[in-house]
Amino acid sequence: MNNNITWHEQEVTILDREKRLFHRPITIWMTGLSGAVKSTIAQIISKQLHLMHINAYVLDGDNIRHGLCSNLGFSNDDRKENVRRISEMAKILNDAGVMAICPVISPFKADRLMAKEIISENNFVEIFCNCDLEICENRDPKGLYKLARKKLIKNFTGISSPYQEPDNPNLIINTSTVSANDSAKKILSYLKISTTCTHAMEQ
Repeated sequence: MNNNITWHEQEVTILDREKRLFHRPITIWMTGLSGAVKSTIAQIISKQLHLMHINAYVLDGDNIRHGLCSNLGFSNDDRKENVRRISEMAKILNDAGVMAICPVISPFKADRLMAKEIISENNFVEIFCNCDLEICENRDPKGLYKLARKKLIKNFTGISSPYQEPDNPNLIINTSTVSANDSAKKILSYLKISTTCTHAMEQ
């Protein structure tokens, strides 16, 4: 980092925003294979939070690669940088009083740990969307598994690149058998316990 850059403290802090919003803005980090319906669940959660008057924004892994991370590929280093950029954005959203929902494959434990360190342990909720590879392949909503099996896509998680399951996530949801709507309900139910939301989460 350039030594000539100075950090300027914010006059309005995240605690100030918490008091006004009546809830603690956190990051919901959703990890799992492609096809584990992370993005679908994230959008349902976002809609429900909106109905509860809680500001939230979905930082979808694919969407981010259209802009902020459009220059990154799928090498291990690029995956790490992808996670780092999303984490920094989530931290900014949290500081601004907005909950961040991050459906991101993020296959490596070390990268998810980095995300937690950037965002802060208190604001980081790791959700493991656990889905059998066979079911993800059968779903294959984007047709990516077929391309990966034909070796037309390199470094594809679960096929030619490993996925490291979380050791101790905040919540595990078996999306092989649990619907997207029910998965979202489980996460929202967990958040009522894990966050300091008061009446906003109870409405």
